Amino acid sequence: MPKCENPLWPCAMTGATACLAGFEGITVVIHGSSGCYYYPTTLLHVPLHGTFILENEVIFGSEERLHEVIEELQGKGKRIAIVTSCVPAILGEDIRSMLDSNDIILVDSPGFSGNFEIGYHTALSILEPAIDSDAVGINIDGVSLFDPFHRGNVQEVVRLLTQACVPAGTVLCFDHIDKLKHCSPFTLGVDGDLASGLGNYLGNTLGFHAINETFNRIGQVIEDSNVESVINENSRQEERVIQVCDKFLRRFDPPSVVIFASFSIGAFVANLLDKYLDAEIVCIGSRTDQKYDLPYQVQRVDGLSDVKRLIDYYTPDLVVGSSFERSVKGGAAFVGITPPLRGTVRLASRPLAGIEGSLFLIEDVLNACMDRQSA
Repeated sequence: MPKCENPLWPCAMTGATACLAGFEGITVVIHGSSGCYYYPTTLLHVPLHGTFILENEVIFGSEERLHEVIEELQGKGKRIAIVTSCVPAILGEDIRSMLDSNDIILVDSPGFSGNFEIGYHTALSILEPAIDSDAVGINIDGVSLFDPFHRGNVQEVVRLLTQACVPAGTVLCFDHIDKLKHCSPFTLGVDGDLASGLGNYLGNTLGFHAINETFNRIGQVIEDSNVESVINENSRQEERVIQVCDKFLRRFDPPSVVIFASFSIGAFVANLLDKYLDAEIVCIGSRTDQKYDLPYQVQRVDGLSDVKRLIDYYTPDLVVGSSFERSVKGGAAFVGITPPLRGTVRLASRPLAGIEGSLFLIEDVLNACMDRQSA
């Protein structure tokens, strides 16, 4: 009998919850069992509510319990969003008919309907973001509470936009709900796996090359912008990375690396380490589907046995990933870039996106590799 493993990546219910809970002005209720409540709560670190349905609700119906929770939350100035989990979906309950108010947001996103990204996009589509032709600035796309770097990403991209004399537009999904109806016609991203498709996409902010291309496009479409300031800083900081990596390579061999992350983040890390550290990218273990061709081997990984198999086969010098990978990395150096990152204190808002994100990543990689060499 095949072994049953917990998945590495969250389900659609968690993705929908992450999307909705990222907006100020929304109260999220997870309609399901206690496990379906506590799992996203431990990952997203924001207040959530649950119906905590038990055996009797499964047998006799969950309408009474759902109304009880909603009544406790109504009248507090926030819209209520209900996210369904697997149990009520399997029971076939008509949740919409149970709701007294059409103002309540209902997202039918049980875990079995797909992975995190599917739930995230489903919830965002139900919120119906809209372009306001009079809105100024540039939207920031692909932000998720699930990402341990989300605050740092937003702060870093806002910093770069401010430096370029361009205001930030709506942040998807880390803003006030009212701003969703007044999105800018222009958008840039921090995670391609969560791209909304909203507005005229100007590019992403992962890595020096992408930043250079994105801000050149911003200079072409936004009048009175000062993108040269960002492009010049980008060049200066890239040169610093080249110098420090050259210094490392005078002492040590380039590391062999296995990367575990969502596809877009994994591709960013691989390109960065390949270009500046001459790293041998032996494999990207992607949590999500491959979206375009890369000059590296990409394999889909769903369980910890997949992770262990790749690490044991390639015996890399460096493993980049999550707490799951750290638990089976063996003697390899480790850098955490993807959730969950448990067992560490994280207070500062560190980014992966933007100029500072690339600096932080190279810094972590070099320190981890040097610590391994001196151990």
